Amino acid sequence: MPVRAARRLTENITAEDFTAQEDTMTELFQNLSLLAATIALGMMAGLFTAFSYAIMPGLARTGDRTFVHAMQRINVAILNGWFGFGFAGSLIFTAIAAVLHLGAGDRDALPWIIAALVLYVATLAITFRVNVPLNNELDRAGEPGAVTDPGAVRRRFEATWVRWNHVRSVTSTLALGCLAWALLQH
Repeated sequence: MPVRAARRLTENITAEDFTAQEDTMTELFQNLSLLAATIALGMMAGLFTAFSYAIMPGLARTGDRTFVHAMQRINVAILNGWFGFGFAGSLIFTAIAAVLHLGAGDRDALPWIIAALVLYVATLAITFRVNVPLNNELDRAGEPGAVTDPGAVRRRFEATWVRWNHVRSVTSTLALGCLAWALLQH
């Protein structure tokens, strides 16, 4: 009896029904990927801007040894799952959202998603070309208590790191704005 009932149900399903269901699933994945990209990028834009308006100005008011010690500890503590989700997820989910919107009939969101992707790639380029090498150099200075001239270590690090972090703050916030607008367009 259950086999006959299932057969009767499937006999009434048309090709249009399958297409409609496929369209619904595609739209669901478009929405989910765009939402995940926006959340992840919001985390990163928030992180970079928090460094710009609170963390680095606060550390600027500390002594050299404290500054070096705090930044070394931040650079270790930040490598965690939350950071990983935001950092990698921003790129992955935005790229997925772009690909899923390529074949969409309504492509109003696509230019904004692509703009967000380009801006976030620029953010990553800055991170890997400037901030990470400076973080590594700071780490190689050794334990702050053993550093003979923490002021020199700080001078080689602080101004450049802060300047380029401001740029990351702008690029990631603009990328977030693009994704937010894409959500409204979609």
